[in-house]
Amino acid sequence: MKRRRPGIFDLMIVLAVLVIGLMEIWLPFASRTGDGHLWLTSVQVVIVAAAMTMRRTRPLIAAGVAFVLFSGLHILGVTFLLFYGQFVPMVLTTFAVARHGRGREPHFGAALIIGTMLVSDLLVPELQDPAEIVFHWSVLFGAYALGTWQRVMTNQAVLARQRAIDAEVQAAARTAAAILEERTRMARELHDVVAHAMSVIVVQAGAAQLVADDQEKVSRSLETIRRTGAEALGEMRRFVTMLRDQDASAPRVPQPGLAAVEQLVEETRRSGLPVTFEVHGTQRDLPAGIDLAAYRIIQEALTNARRHATGVSSIEVTVDYAPGELRLEVRDDGTPAAGSTGTGHGLIGMRERVQLYGGPLHAGPSATRGFQVDAVLPLGPS
Repeated sequence: MKRRRPGIFDLMIVLAVLVIGLMEIWLPFASRTGDGHLWLTSVQVVIVAAAMTMRRTRPLIAAGVAFVLFSGLHILGVTFLLFYGQFVPMVLTTFAVARHGRGREPHFGAALIIGTMLVSDLLVPELQDPAEIVFHWSVLFGAYALGTWQRVMTNQAVLARQRAIDAEVQAAARTAAAILEERTRMARELHDVVAHAMSVIVVQAGAAQLVADDQEKVSRSLETIRRTGAEALGEMRRFVTMLRDQDASAPRVPQPGLAAVEQLVEETRRSGLPVTFEVHGTQRDLPAGIDLAAYRIIQEALTNARRHATGVSSIEVTVDYAPGELRLEVRDDGTPAAGSTGTGHGLIGMRERVQLYGGPLHAGPSATRGFQVDAVLPLGPS
């Protein structure tokens, strides 16, 4: 952690110590005791005040100047004994050593303070009164203890903040990896959809060549080619926006659609969960990509209900062929399992698929009980 340079408040403290210390010498204050030289004592106060400007960046040096000058000059008997000009800076630098010292600096500072004060107590008569000894040792110990406590609290706060940052970074990395994995899977699926469409176009074009004399059959083939090509073009446009690498070793199997939802529901029932399946509206042919996306959304919602809910007594799956859009709803009445946050790969995959087609998704606790997934896939042009 970078040490902070002294600010205006710190400089004001130094200036106050300097001014009051000089006033204590020359007025003088009642706190000035002993015999000494006025000018030499003033020089000492100025030097100590200058050293105090470094008490945040070089606390050991600041404390060394304050305590060594105090001890040495008083042992020689050439300066007055001051409270504001000498003892107050010693207290402030003691706190600074404990608060701002790095590594072993607080320990070296404690040794310096104890050593110089012991020598002073033994050789300076004004400091040998029992009440004086109790006073200055209590104050210095309190300043050091307070500085140590603040340093420990600050270090713990820095570590806690860093751990929080690391946790956020790791969570973001896991989410990004899950999105990448899901989009790669979607890219492979869309690739299969487009490849199937291209196969249909090739077959229909070949059929049109064989029946070139039958205008009605040629028209039907051309209409199929036009419709299939338009759908494939839309899927390909969405596909290329992903720009995801494809795993060539991934197995190639026919992609499911809403027609396979009944089988999916039956498999869920066999696992022990009561599932009801309803279809509203008039069923119609869907673009292959939307058909696949709808199946995957229902599949992920049922998987989440099995994995992350307890006490499920019913699951309702609804497919609604509304005008211009396909509505999907999966609702259960279970209780989220302990440790389930609802931010796993399943919800990420559903969100990615719905956003791919420009529709909204709501996935969260229902108004009464359980979990609810509502997705809308627009059927209009992209």
